[in-house]
Amino acid sequence: MTELHSYPECVGLVLAAGYGQRFGSDKRLAKLADGNNLLVATLLRAQEAFSDVRIVLKAEDDAQALAIPPYIQVVRAAQAKQGMGSSLAAGIKSLAHSQADAVAVLLGDMPWVSLATLLQLRAHAHAEHIVVAYCDGQRGHPVLFGRRFWPELMQLRGENGAKGLIATHAQHVIEVTFNDSGILQDVDKPADLSHPATS
Repeated sequence: MTELHSYPECVGLVLAAGYGQRFGSDKRLAKLADGNNLLVATLLRAQEAFSDVRIVLKAEDDAQALAIPPYIQVVRAAQAKQGMGSSLAAGIKSLAHSQADAVAVLLGDMPWVSLATLLQLRAHAHAEHIVVAYCDGQRGHPVLFGRRFWPELMQLRGENGAKGLIATHAQHVIEVTFNDSGILQDVDKPADLSHPATS
C-alpha cells in the first residue's frame, strides 16, 4: 500500500447515494460470491488504486450498517433524492481542501472494474483533463475529472450527471480503451449479481 501514497494526485470518489428502486431492496447490501456486499467490494477495489477514497451517501444512511470501513471518509448528500448530479456535486465539494489534481468518479454498484484498468486511468490523471474509459465502443466508469472542472461539477443538480460537462469540454477529454467489460457492468436488478465481468 505504501506505493499508493506516492500518487496523491487522484482521489477515488464512490457515488452510493442512489435509491436503486429497480433492485427491490438495498442493493448496496447484496452479497457477492466473495462474501462482501456490493458496496464494500467496490470500495475495496477503489482502495487498491487510490490512497484517498471517499464515499457519498444519503443523509439518513447508516455507514456502519453498510459495513463501510471506518477509514473511508463518508460524504453526506443532503439533496440525494434529486438525483446523481446532486450527489456528485456534494462529493466534489468535499474536496475543497484536497491537494489532488483529479478525482475518479466511481459508481457504488460497479465492483468488477479491474485494478489494472483503475491504475491505467489514474496514470492519465491531470488537472486539465477529463479521462473517459471505453470498452467495445461504449463509454463506462469511472470517469476522471481534473481539478479545473471541479467548480462546474459542484454546480450540478438533479438527475443530470456530468455528460453535459464532458460534451462541453470535448477538447480536454482523453479517451482510453480497455478490454474490461467491468467498466460497463453495473447492478440494477438481482440477476445482475450473477454476471461478473470477465476481464
